[in-house]
Amino acid sequence: MATKKSMRVFFGILVISFWALGSAIQAGAETLNYKVYSYVTKGERVPIGDVEEHTMGFQTRRAFCVFENGEVATQSMVLTNDLIKGSGSSLQYSTLTFADGSTIMMKVQVTIERTVAGSSAAKMTREIIKGTGRFEGIKGTGTTKIKYLPVEKEEAGAKGYGEGTITYTFPSK
Repeated sequence: MATKKSMRVFFGILVISFWALGSAIQAGAETLNYKVYSYVTKGERVPIGDVEEHTMGFQTRRAFCVFENGEVATQSMVLTNDLIKGSGSSLQYSTLTFADGSTIMMKVQVTIERTVAGSSAAKMTREIIKGTGRFEGIKGTGTTKIKYLPVEKEEAGAKGYGEGTITYTFPSK
């Protein structure tokens, strides 16, 4: 008899625990989906010389981000890249600045692939490293996919457009 009662109590505690933990996890994480349009403000590429079209580069980029929730932000990026025939990797630090002055700073790992048509596309994984203003204490990750347009005369580098998602949480108060 005591065993049945103990099992009911245990089962009840288990159900309540799953409900409480599941609600906390769902309510804690938020997502921002966005479209991004970027361009190079400064760029330099240096040939390496070991294989054909191997370059190391440094760029600063700017972007305009439009979020699903109606917000907009500007983005400034500083990056280095290592490319062979337009494909390779890049390390980037990116800062989103919102209309109220709040910021989200991210470290970004980028994989760039040249397409058959000669343009490039990139896949990015983001780690939020800092926030200010209403984003103070923010933590999270994100992904972005970008397509680049061919470089035109007088441009420092390719323009890009794409979309991404940032998933984030704030520390408990």
